[in-house]
Amino acid sequence: MYSAAFIFEPGEYDAEFHRLNDLIDKAAKATVGFLGTESWQSADGKVHNATYYWATLEALDEFSRNTHHLEAKKQYRNWYKGYHIVISEVLRSYGDGRLPHLTPNNRRT
Repeated sequence: MYSAAFIFEPGEYDAEFHRLNDLIDKAAKATVGFLGTESWQSADGKVHNATYYWATLEALDEFSRNTHHLEAKKQYRNWYKGYHIVISEVLRSYGDGRLPHLTPNNRRT
């Protein structure tokens, strides 16, 4: 399992942003190997994070080549004050089992 965290400071969104964002969301969900997404924002609302989970690195790579995704990357300065991407391999995840999550609960007892 892999995750791609898109950490960003939002700027002004326009109609083109919303159009591409909807198309990118649909493309991610249609990609074989897409597992889901989660998002959060800092307490002050200035920094946002959208994390996408993928079954394989190949699935993530396929999504990264999506036409709409590539177009949005070209225009990012129109909508974001800054961004950072973190691609990670999920080696283990665990919890007490009471909080549902996209990643498997590998808690060792």
